[in-house]
Amino acid sequence: MPLKLRAGAAARRPLVLVLLMLVYTCNSADRSLIPIIGQAMKADLKLSDTQLGLLAGTAFAALYALSGIPIARLAERFSRVNILAAAVALWSTLTMLFALSGSFVQLIVVRIGVGIGEAGCSPCAHSLISDYYDRSRRTTALSVYSCGLSLGYLFVSTVGGYVTLHAGWRSACVVVGLPGVAVALLLKWLVAEPPRGVAEGRAATAAAPAPGFALGHELRELGAVARALFLAWPAANIILGLTVASFASYGSWAFLPAYFHRAFGIDYATLGVALGLAGSVPVGLGTLAGGVLSDFMGAKSARWYALVPAAGLLAATPFYLAALVQREWTAAAVLLAIPGFFQYIALGPSFGVVQNVVSVRRRATATALLFVCLNVLALGGGPLFTGWLIDHLAQGYFAHSGGTSSAAFRAVCPGGAAPAGAAPALAGACARALAQASRTGILVTLTFYLWAAAHYLAAALGLAGQLRRAGDAAETPQVSSR
Repeated sequence: MPLKLRAGAAARRPLVLVLLMLVYTCNSADRSLIPIIGQAMKADLKLSDTQLGLLAGTAFAALYALSGIPIARLAERFSRVNILAAAVALWSTLTMLFALSGSFVQLIVVRIGVGIGEAGCSPCAHSLISDYYDRSRRTTALSVYSCGLSLGYLFVSTVGGYVTLHAGWRSACVVVGLPGVAVALLLKWLVAEPPRGVAEGRAATAAAPAPGFALGHELRELGAVARALFLAWPAANIILGLTVASFASYGSWAFLPAYFHRAFGIDYATLGVALGLAGSVPVGLGTLAGGVLSDFMGAKSARWYALVPAAGLLAATPFYLAALVQREWTAAAVLLAIPGFFQYIALGPSFGVVQNVVSVRRRATATALLFVCLNVLALGGGPLFTGWLIDHLAQGYFAHSGGTSSAAFRAVCPGGAAPAGAAPALAGACARALAQASRTGILVTLTFYLWAAAHYLAAALGLAGQLRRAGDAAETPQVSSR
């Protein structure tokens, strides 16, 4: 019989948290795969940047909104560990199957499947963490879990980039997807399902059987969670801030690897190491710092759960903009390593607020609703917006650099490059137009961080009151609405 890491064993909580962080590492790696292999796919299948944006974001998020909430409602009733293990196995297997796709339509279909699988990740994981850690340590624990985001990007950028260079983008899909299957087995074998509410000392009440399924009850529960998140000024602005910041992050990083290749001619392996380090180590440190700092400052005033993220985003923006105007790739990569620390300070506090404003049997649902915003609006919209912007800017730059007309760029430069055997002047015009358009498109997207910071500043008004009321309600036993 497998040795479970019991929920009541405090010494084993860190082991459970590390395993959940590895789950999120696989989630991040599989989600971030398209930007790493995108340039190779673009050249191989003659894709446009709009199509790459669709694959990187919109296709992933296409059915997320439809699958994330039902999965979360199941997680409120049944074993979150079992649901999470099945989800990891599903999206990892589909990532490997991505290698068999031979057309854009096939790529879209498989990518949608990956999105459906990943919809089961954070709702289950956040809810589990909230039953392993109490309110005073929950933001820090969620920050540790969120470090999987940077670890996944480090893995996919370095290993995925190396495999893409030496064995092609299809082999990279298999190498990146395979570890998730092993993690799913470890999760099922080692982690026990904790009693709901045990971190608040309410396990006996919360562990009572969930009400039977009824459509009216489900709608009332969704409505209650939506009101707590979207109709309360502080929480709504936290979610808006994180969504807008994620829009900028997904939109820019979906094309930063391609930009470095286009503007500086770096090979995939070197690019993977450079951007992997820039987009992972500082991000992980910033994520941890955000959780620890917010819990420390939040003990004095809960408004710091909003002010810390706002300060981080305001500090990050100028470094991002400075990196994109550099003419040497080494200087650009070094500058990109700085803002990731500040930007990701916002992650843990935002997740912590969402968990702390709802009751124990609504936490997975709250995370699912948050991730509808993050995946449909931010991940679904950010890469598509940036790719669309790059395509249109490329047409304009091409018209002014020796092209025949602004409408001819994609026809004359399929996949962003001149056909084999084309005149050097045409090849140069195609390359310059695409590189310039990539830089400008990413710069525009990065300015959204300032918009996001404004929402966090607005959230500080009233956040302490909302969290206090939610804490008071958590001390009162829940009564079923049925």
